[in-house]
Amino acid sequence: MEWFERMLSRVEDTLHVLGCTALVLIAVLINADILSRLLFQAPVQFQFEMVEFYLMPAVATLSLSRVFRDGGHLSLEFVDPRMFGTLWPFVRRVMLLLSGFFFTAVTIMSGRLTAGAFARNEVYFGIIDWPLGWAFLSVPLGCAVLTLRLFFNTIRRSTQSASPC
Repeated sequence: MEWFERMLSRVEDTLHVLGCTALVLIAVLINADILSRLLFQAPVQFQFEMVEFYLMPAVATLSLSRVFRDGGHLSLEFVDPRMFGTLWPFVRRVMLLLSGFFFTAVTIMSGRLTAGAFARNEVYFGIIDWPLGWAFLSVPLGCAVLTLRLFFNTIRRSTQSASPC
C-alpha cells in the first residue's frame, strides 16, 4: 500500500504543478492583454478562449486531489464530528465512500464527453480553432485522481484512527 500512496502522491503533485502553472498563465495572459490594449490598442486575441477552454478547467480540477490530501479543501460542517464519538472512523469512511461514488460519476460522465470530443474531432471555431478534446481532458483527469485518493483513504488503516476534523 505504501508504494501506491507514493505513486498517487507523485501524480497528485504533478497535476498540482500543472494546475498552478495554468493559474500563472492566466495571470500572464490577462495582464498581457491589458498592457497590449493599453499600449498598442490591440488585444491579445486568443487569450480569452485559451483561458476559458483550457486554463480555467485545469485550475479548477487538476489540484483537487492534492488539496484534499493536504487538508486544504473547503468544507461546510453543520454536524460536529465529535458527536459521533467512537463511531467517527466509520462515519468518515461512509463520507469518503459517498464522495468517491460521486466523483466516480463525474469522472465517467466527463470522460465520456472528452472521449466523444476526441473521437469526433470536435473543434471550437474562434480566433484559433481549438480542439475541444484537449480542453475537456483536465476534468476527468483531475476527478479520476481525486476518486482514487478518496477510495484509497477509505481503505487506508490510518483512517480508522483519524481524529475528528
